[in-house]
Amino acid sequence: MPIVYLVIPCYNEEEVLPETVKRLTAKMTGMIESGRADKQSRMLLVDDGSRDKTWEMISGYSDKNELVSGIKLAHNRGHQNALLAGLMTAREYCDCAISLDADLQDDVEVLDGFVDKFIDGCDVVYGVRNKRETDSFFKRTTALGFYKFMQVLGVDLVYNHADYRLMSRRALDALSEYKETNLFLRGMVPLIGYRSDYVYYDRHERFAGESKYPLKKMLSFAIDGITSFSVKPLKMISNFGVIVSFLSVIGLIYAFVSYFTGSAVAGWTAIVSSIWLLGGIQLLCIGVLGEYIGKIYSEVKARPRYKIEEFKK
Repeated sequence: MPIVYLVIPCYNEEEVLPETVKRLTAKMTGMIESGRADKQSRMLLVDDGSRDKTWEMISGYSDKNELVSGIKLAHNRGHQNALLAGLMTAREYCDCAISLDADLQDDVEVLDGFVDKFIDGCDVVYGVRNKRETDSFFKRTTALGFYKFMQVLGVDLVYNHADYRLMSRRALDALSEYKETNLFLRGMVPLIGYRSDYVYYDRHERFAGESKYPLKKMLSFAIDGITSFSVKPLKMISNFGVIVSFLSVIGLIYAFVSYFTGSAVAGWTAIVSSIWLLGGIQLLCIGVLGEYIGKIYSEVKARPRYKIEEFKK
């Protein structure tokens, strides 16, 4: 029987945490009794510098519930770093780790399917959504656009997969060798290789509390994913520069011909419009370059991705 760890990043989750622990305790107890998981299996709750009583609750559950362990990060480091902290801690104790969110949107009833595929020999099992009916029209549309855009850029992503996945200890050891400061686990895990499979599920509504990924964070996450795994935006800038230069030469030739044939007409509107257009394009290109330079700046400093303040086994 494998030792299974459920790794759950938590940030200001005091509203949903009691129900999360209740449901996962029941599920893990059933898995242990059915022989799918060893009695040393645990749920590992990672407090990502919450400002509410999340850590106090995790600490209390850990004292009373033998299936609950907890990690307190020294300060807020973001979902991906908190998830990595949990996975890297769990790999010392488990045969496989399953990452999921604390909001109960990921269907815990398919945990058996993850473990069954691990027992069959899979090192990575991706949780893939059947449909996105619980999402708003805007979120569905932007998510679809994001996955398609990432495919165009050549990034290997599993469609409709977030961070609900199982990883074996061997896969976790391989993940530990990736030292990026700017984390995008959805893109990093497929790079590991090893045998993989999928578990399909329906995503539920959030049980309580508010989403920790508003539009601003979603856009930031998407930009991190693009700039961390593809240099095609830089190539697109170069290609666009060549095209604009070619058109500028044509425009210059046209201007000379118009001048010498006496058909030149004062075009204040056209001149101003072209200046604003090219100025905007230049600022956009500088912004893209700046994003990559910022990534380089973060990486070369090689600062720790997280610091664990307290660990309750």
